[in-house]
Amino acid sequence: MRDIITLACTECKQRNYTTTKNKKLTPGKLEFSKYCRFCRKHTPHKETK
Repeated sequence: MRDIITLACTECKQRNYTTTKNKKLTPGKLEFSKYCRFCRKHTPHKETK
């Protein structure tokens, strides 16, 4: 049931991280504050395809 998702930076749109999530328990899109090596700072990262 766990699917692999990709997290992209909301500022530079680079895809930096991959993680897994259970689509039954969390049907919405995930958002984390993570470090972006292209922006060189912590930025919000949203789930993308």
